[in-house]
Amino acid sequence: MSAVEDFLAYLAVERQMSPHTLDAYRRDLTAVAAWAADKGHGDIATLHTEQLRGFAADEHRRQQSPKSIQRRLSACRSFYTWLLKHGRIAANPAASIRAPKAPRKLPQVLDPDEAKALVEVPTDAPLGLRDRALLELFYSSGLRLSELCALRWHDLDLEDALVTVIGKGRKQRSVPLGSHARNALHEWRAFTGATNDSHVFPGRNGAITPRAIQLRVRQLAQQQGLFKRVHPHLLRHSFASHILESSGDLRGVQELLGHADIATTQIYTHLDYQHLAKVYDAAHPRAKRKK
Repeated sequence: MSAVEDFLAYLAVERQMSPHTLDAYRRDLTAVAAWAADKGHGDIATLHTEQLRGFAADEHRRQQSPKSIQRRLSACRSFYTWLLKHGRIAANPAASIRAPKAPRKLPQVLDPDEAKALVEVPTDAPLGLRDRALLELFYSSGLRLSELCALRWHDLDLEDALVTVIGKGRKQRSVPLGSHARNALHEWRAFTGATNDSHVFPGRNGAITPRAIQLRVRQLAQQQGLFKRVHPHLLRHSFASHILESSGDLRGVQELLGHADIATTQIYTHLDYQHLAKVYDAAHPRAKRKK
């Protein structure tokens, strides 16, 4: 078995990474290995720093996006860190290599009125109770799509208004439930008569699929008169932005979202600044900018 296959097996078994994440690591490391073979550099495990810099430069010349180059170098850093830990190499050749900076794209968010219009779907429609509970939970607790799909009733404490999920890296976190989400979940459970081990949102073969939720959220947004691109992660972005805008507590938002690195959460400070800048431009008599 090659070093790359050993590493992927480690990620699958010991780190318990998702198939999607494993596929991404495999694609990126395979691309580097193919480049090394094409250049006559031998096995990916024996590359040194200057060769990896050459790889990044070649990717840039091929007009690969900075984000793609960053991702591939990140996969290399993790791979070589694992090799170093197991005594297969003497130093991490990717440790000091930096990819071109990618322009930071700010996520779109719903404003509070749009979020309210979306989650307040009619409960008298077929599956209306389920849709209301699903949307309220997304917006109330900022869950990832995968976390919501995997949720079972024993993960919810409706009495103390908490939901406990297993996030990225198998890290557990508990997030508060808003009163509207708790009430919607109470009604949905009473309707289904589900047991503690049942999935909160069941599908045909166990849990509801991410694709089914994506399609349903898009459909419900159109029904509620929101004609922008609405998807489950937009509700997570909106949750984070609205909490930060009201509280100013970046660390708290980091904990609620389950981000390992606060730099990931800091993007929402830019969103908050954009909002303040718009308010300033609209309100201050000497803030009007010439177009």
